[in-house]
Amino acid sequence: MPAAPKGRMPGCPPMKNARLKVNPRNMFEHVHPYPPFVFERATRWVVGTLPPPRFTTGELLPGDVDFCYGSRDGQLWPILDRIFNLGLKFENTAEAIDQRKRFLMARGIGICDIVDRARREKVDASDTGMREIRLRDLTGLLRQFPSVDTLLFTGGNSKNGPEYLFRRHLADSGLRLSSVVDRVPRIHRFVLPGKGGSNREIRTVSLTAPSGSANRAVGSMPAYKSRKAADPAYTTLDFRVEQYEPFF
Repeated sequence: MPAAPKGRMPGCPPMKNARLKVNPRNMFEHVHPYPPFVFERATRWVVGTLPPPRFTTGELLPGDVDFCYGSRDGQLWPILDRIFNLGLKFENTAEAIDQRKRFLMARGIGICDIVDRARREKVDASDTGMREIRLRDLTGLLRQFPSVDTLLFTGGNSKNGPEYLFRRHLADSGLRLSSVVDRVPRIHRFVLPGKGGSNREIRTVSLTAPSGSANRAVGSMPAYKSRKAADPAYTTLDFRVEQYEPFF
């Protein structure tokens, strides 16, 4: 596939630079800074919500990478680095961005966060703090990319989490998730109607969120407690690496 023009993701239209704006009600408008990273050969999409507001304003910190899930505090890329021994750079350089793009395209993994924008009273990255959420049309995008058979949610069904918002999105079309595996990571399925009466089954996997704020929840999980008791050096990152590996 030819390289996309600078500033664009494969398969996506260009997006104007977003800015964090004050609206008349003194709330901040948190706009997703990146269009979906999607392409024809992808079979899986990572689905989250919004990156930290500094990615919208362009005020990145040392160690951030100006790309999807590029926060220095996030764990998705450290997890994938561990699983695949990628030797990733964690710095805001073109090389670091290209490393991530090459990996995703080689593995057939796209990224399509479900939130386009939201408003906040407090400028932070919490899902629960999002108000007046505007969702992306994921079902519409899925119809454009028929090779996708799995959605990997970076969070579960807690309020405003990826699974929670996707359920709401499906309900708007009269669709719903059906349970396949009812333990963490929970797995569901849904049927996406297509043209001419053709139906397509898509699986969803609700992974433990790759954020530092989710570490407390991980620490309370019986599976983690059991491993930690057996091996005091076992960490929440180790737990996520083991959970994520079968799906990536």
